[in-house]
Amino acid sequence: MVPFGTDETISRMVADYSDMLLRLACTRLGSTADAEDAVQEAFLRLLTARPVFRDQEHEKAWLIRTTLQRAGDIRRKAERRNIPLEDVAEPVAPKSPGDELRSAVRALPVMYGSVIHLHYYEGYSIKEIAKLLGLPAATVGTRLARGRERLRQMLREDVV
Repeated sequence: MVPFGTDETISRMVADYSDMLLRLACTRLGSTADAEDAVQEAFLRLLTARPVFRDQEHEKAWLIRTTLQRAGDIRRKAERRNIPLEDVAEPVAPKSPGDELRSAVRALPVMYGSVIHLHYYEGYSIKEIAKLLGLPAATVGTRLARGRERLRQMLREDVV
């Protein structure tokens, strides 16, 4: 069991995981501000729930799942607002070569986008993703294959 509750433990967890969680949330949400909110809410939930972890892998998996849940909540809340897209002033950042692909990954359903992000952007193997998300490795492999196929279709449609 990993001891929890000390300031050092919480500081270590923030230092170890916040960058990775921010990238994951940003992939799901597309907005840095919303991604920061999702990560902050995940850490707040950590402080209030005070779960007991078997090991560091278990705490990482818990934080990834909680961040994905918070990002999903934020995304659903934004979709319910029904604000016309042209009325939303989003800061325009310079285009980089991977922007189109990142946008396509963000547009995927969470079940595909999260495994693609963890595999390609974070470098986790299928087996590691399965452990992190609490899924069978075969399910992760299937979601990865289906997600890649959807990405191919989405990117092909943009080119045509």
